[in-house]
Amino acid sequence: MKRLLSALAVAGVLISGTPAVAAPVDGGRIPVRPAPATQVWATRPASNQPGQTVQPLLRLDIEELSPRVVTAGANSVTVTGKIINTGDRDITDIELRLERGEALTSEEAVRQALREPTDAEFVQPWFTRIADELKVGQSKPFTLTVPVRGPDNTSLRIDRPGVYPILANINGSLDRGYRARLAALSTLLPVLAVPDGEALGVPANPARITLLWPLADQPRMVSGGLEPVLSDDELASSLALGGRLYGLLKGYESALGDPLGTGVCLAVDPDLLRTVQAMSKGYQVRGQGAGKGRNEAELWLAQLRLLAGGRCVVALPDADADLVALARAGLTDLTALAAKGADVVREVLQVQAQPGLAWPADGVVDQQALTELSAQGVTSLVLDQAAVAGTPGTGPVRLDADGKQVTAVRIDGMVSDALRGAATARTASGITTPVETRPVSVQNALAALAYRTGFQGNGQQVVISPPRRWNAPTGEVNTFLQITKSLVAAGYATPVGLQALLGALPEQQAALSYPVESGAHEVPPAVTAEVAGSWQGLQELSRAMSQQDAASTAPNALVDPLRLGLLRATSGAWRGNESGARIALGNAREQVDELRRKVTVTEPNSPILLASGDSPIPVTVRNRLDVRVTVRIVVEETPGIIAQQLPDQVLPARGDRQLTVPVEVLRSGRFPVHIRLTTPDGVELGERARLEVSSSAYGTITIVITVLAAALLVLLSARRIYRRARASRAAAAAVPNDARGVTAEKSSTS
Repeated sequence: MKRLLSALAVAGVLISGTPAVAAPVDGGRIPVRPAPATQVWATRPASNQPGQTVQPLLRLDIEELSPRVVTAGANSVTVTGKIINTGDRDITDIELRLERGEALTSEEAVRQALREPTDAEFVQPWFTRIADELKVGQSKPFTLTVPVRGPDNTSLRIDRPGVYPILANINGSLDRGYRARLAALSTLLPVLAVPDGEALGVPANPARITLLWPLADQPRMVSGGLEPVLSDDELASSLALGGRLYGLLKGYESALGDPLGTGVCLAVDPDLLRTVQAMSKGYQVRGQGAGKGRNEAELWLAQLRLLAGGRCVVALPDADADLVALARAGLTDLTALAAKGADVVREVLQVQAQPGLAWPADGVVDQQALTELSAQGVTSLVLDQAAVAGTPGTGPVRLDADGKQVTAVRIDGMVSDALRGAATARTASGITTPVETRPVSVQNALAALAYRTGFQGNGQQVVISPPRRWNAPTGEVNTFLQITKSLVAAGYATPVGLQALLGALPEQQAALSYPVESGAHEVPPAVTAEVAGSWQGLQELSRAMSQQDAASTAPNALVDPLRLGLLRATSGAWRGNESGARIALGNAREQVDELRRKVTVTEPNSPILLASGDSPIPVTVRNRLDVRVTVRIVVEETPGIIAQQLPDQVLPARGDRQLTVPVEVLRSGRFPVHIRLTTPDGVELGERARLEVSSSAYGTITIVITVLAAALLVLLSARRIYRRARASRAAAAAVPNDARGVTAEKSSTS
């Protein structure tokens, strides 16, 4: 059974009598309520404290609405689903009725109804009892059928074609005997023909439909190589039967059939292709061992390759990079890398993607990003309707990119924004759960498409695109395609290929308009600044590498996967999700650090003994990369040693080198010497090595000082002897002559 409009509606009326309505904003131009237009009431708060939620009383799951578009053969509208008592009290006398509002007669009215629930109480048939009592935790299925036409209080009383708001309204009795509205779910119902009544005529100038079918996922590759490593194994579930990407691939296959096929163009993320191809050859999941999706990846990729052959294919920016964030950060090299996704598409799918075409994340760019893309050879863009200012209609327009003309194909905002659904429904998990709210967005999109093709009838261009990482149930995907095909088959629309839109020169000149909410969701500048720093270091590391010989590994074979890792940190999947971007950046930095650690200085097992004051220090440098690396040996300042700077050294691939660093020892003793390796540009390599150096020799300065000290000692001793001798002679010269004579006489008498 199709799961349609599977929605959570929470019950009742606040004690104060004021309904509490949740209204998250979808990141796009149309903020949508959770269902996307679920009215939320609560019988009582779970707590009187601010910020705490109310206790839900009843959940309404609508599993099927039939028909999705009312035609001449549909006499009634049937709603099938289930109610569940999720509160803390029993509920009795539960009744349901399907209400409708007045027909929406303008595009603005339809857009407003997509933004918020509109009045659906113009026609209110009688309530129908669907349960006498529902105890806490109990559930009960229901089916309600309401005639399209009929007497008052028994039918929807629709008497002419139009797009009508409808509301599933459930009332029940709570304790103390009072009744309240317990749940309500609103959506839009298109009516093309009234049974036994008026029918909408086929327009003379039908709308022209182009369907862009995106296949994308969030980046999951951690490292490449012979056995790639993924961050998780959710992609295996997504590629398998019942998974998101499996369902989208089957939907693409269905879309290619008549009568819509000529207007369908596949848009695929090159990084998804690269990842699935790696999975098909065997892979690891970080922290979990071998991945389980090898066979699923191989089958999915083979089927995609078969379906895409000879078809229109658009290459999304590689890793669906946020081109605006890259431009703001000045990461021109990464922008150029993101623009090379067409090469991956050609390699993996063996098809040529549309040349010179870029489809940025969320379909928005600013003028700086447009100029950079034009410099990379981009000549055409796919943009959201809200990204182009001051130009009526939905057809292609011309943009000015610093003097160059760029064609912009505009996605229809009304239909595609409806498909986006609620902001809470934008995650891309592997398997769709029954309680997701995306299905009602499909019904609203069908109503918007019916209005475009059936009620406007002015031959306008309608480019439809589901969300990048669409997660609607498979049944809803098929329903959307089937009804789109039926509109084409009935003559309300005609398919037009993307190539035809790009081939015609647009008549209108337009200017870009970058929505404020898009700027708020960009990959944050703090992240792109760190990416820029890591990118610069990686580029400098790459310049230090060279190929050993023609048959050996080229440096790009080692560095390119790391460049892609940094690009994944700027993926559009992380718009509004800074933590996801930082995790991806951490993975990329880890791979860069692992590469740097493979070139290092080895520490000796024993101290180094220096025989003389000018003995060099031996150093062993190890390179475990498959390329040559030019390194610079840096000896940190050490008291007692003066080191001379060696010329830059070229290390062989997978080789060691014994080098000697000339030093001059200033003193004897034992002391540590720290040595680092860097590239010529200063990028750190490996870990700092600590060498124990022991020396009993005197250095030249020490010897000179010793000699000078000895010479000074000799001079001082000589000076002292000289002064004593001189003093002795001076004392002798001071004795009187008479004293000398007496002394002489005494000597002669004796």
